[in-house]
Amino acid sequence: MERIVLASQSPRRKQLLEWAEIPFDVIVKDTDESYPDGLHTEDIPVFIARNKALAVKNELSHDRVILAADTVVVLDDEIIGKPEDREDAIEILTRLEGRVHQVITGVVILKDDKEIVFSNTTEVTFNPLSYDDIRYYIDKYQPYDKAGAYAIQEWIGVVGIGSIHGDFYNVMGLPVSRVVQELHKLI
Repeated sequence: MERIVLASQSPRRKQLLEWAEIPFDVIVKDTDESYPDGLHTEDIPVFIARNKALAVKNELSHDRVILAADTVVVLDDEIIGKPEDREDAIEILTRLEGRVHQVITGVVILKDDKEIVFSNTTEVTFNPLSYDDIRYYIDKYQPYDKAGAYAIQEWIGVVGIGSIHGDFYNVMGLPVSRVVQELHKLI
């Protein structure tokens, strides 16, 4: 497979591409992660991912395959972003504990004038968590760069998640199996 460009600094996305043995370079450009009012929830991460991909494409001197993704956590039709601080992270996990939420990752793959766009949704159910468990996780793992204030592959996922329906790796930030299938169609 030809070397692609990953338009993301996410260590989890890098790890997933490495596990899939996809050669890649990381090129990231600062982009606005806001979105227009009225977008359907599943379209929001796609909108943001497209902006990331186009920002990188505009900086490249020759055409390469560009992969961009964005992940959002949704509870009761509300997007739960990255926590602003410790108290916000505690509040977010307190809202998620004992409940079902959705993790939606939008993916955009560009090559020349071709564009592949999709989103993937996984339902995640947290077990009830104690306040001490939530504080322990926040203080030890400091998930301030993670939508929903957690990472499924960390302690909170191992002990706190009762079930998932859908792609586990989507919750980590990239539905890598689908990405590989789409790359094979494109390359």
